[in-house]
Amino acid sequence: MPASPTPRARWFALTGVRLLGIAGALLGVALIAKAHTTAPKAIGAGLVLAALYFMATVTGALAHRWRSGER
Repeated sequence: MPASPTPRARWFALTGVRLLGIAGALLGVALIAKAHTTAPKAIGAGLVLAALYFMATVTGALAHRWRSGER
């Protein structure tokens, strides 16, 4: 079994995942703001929702995985 990452590496991983989610949401908001037709606005809204879902589930899954390790 591979060694568990250090607390500092875990913090950087969680922060990186959150920042990726924020970047995706901002990209979706920018797409919504610049779009003139309905299709790009719908894609932007989907991107925002996917980024928010990504931030909620991936960070929680990583935290649960590291919390439930063998001691």
